[in-house]
Amino acid sequence: MMIAIIQYNAGNIASVRNAVERLGYPCLVTDNREQLRQADKVILPGVGEAHSAMRHLREKGLDTVIRSLQQPVLGICLGQQLLCNHSEEGDADGLGIFDAQVRKFPPEDIVPHIGWDNLTNTRGTLFDGFGAADTVYFVHSYYAGICRDTIAICNYILPFSAAMQKDNFYAVQFHPEKSAGVGERILKNFLTIPS
Repeated sequence: MMIAIIQYNAGNIASVRNAVERLGYPCLVTDNREQLRQADKVILPGVGEAHSAMRHLREKGLDTVIRSLQQPVLGICLGQQLLCNHSEEGDADGLGIFDAQVRKFPPEDIVPHIGWDNLTNTRGTLFDGFGAADTVYFVHSYYAGICRDTIAICNYILPFSAAMQKDNFYAVQFHPEKSAGVGERILKNFLTIPS
């Protein structure tokens, strides 16, 4: 099995690769379209800014490739936001997998959302073994609204999509690679989804 991590203009790729390798899976960091198509699983991680990230994906032709993937795909943090329709961050059109808008938390409150937080309304394969007391680690100033694809909710200032799923596309706003044993289990759940 080969796990492909999409290389693009965003940070946090090394820590995601390390987390996958700790779980015993070979992985490849790549922006090669054919390698992405042939991978068993694809991860779109990211820490960065939506407008410049989408520009980089379009320049490399990766936006079209990502939309066409049939194997399980996981977006992490910025990766989740890019899978939505649109982001207020840089007025960026996203990949349009999830029918949701990405907005900035209200400026009168404390942003970014940093730290460990609970999830509610969890459902689906990613959250097998997830308990009510389990927490995951967030670092973000923008959030995806709740929509029909929401599979977990977090409440920080307001309720937002902590995780989403549609067909073979999965996404989490939190960082499983920074969420200790709980995050490792969520990542393992993704990596064991049948291709």
